[in-house]
Amino acid sequence: MSIDLNPVFKALANPIRREMCDELKLRPLTTKQLCECFPALNRCTVMQHLRVLEGAGLLVSVRKGRERFNYLNAMPIQSIHERWIGPHAARAASMLSAMKTELEQSKEVEA
Repeated sequence: MSIDLNPVFKALANPIRREMCDELKLRPLTTKQLCECFPALNRCTVMQHLRVLEGAGLLVSVRKGRERFNYLNAMPIQSIHERWIGPHAARAASMLSAMKTELEQSKEVEA
């Protein structure tokens, strides 16, 4: 069963949301702290971006008292890697390994 990655791609298509993910990959932040990271945006705009990230499964929020802590959920990004990047990276690594072996063998023949 594969998950629908369309909301993830849509969420990550926006540079501000990518920056938010970059901030959250370092540590969880409260909504207030995230607003401070983006002084050009008002709180409502930050909240709208957070809702899109949460809808895509990229954000998990936890209330602790009056504060809302936002955590990055990297699993959807991992799913993108497994589906789109991993197979290509494995093939490239295999080709490099074969090239290395071939070059080593041709060196031995020359020696």
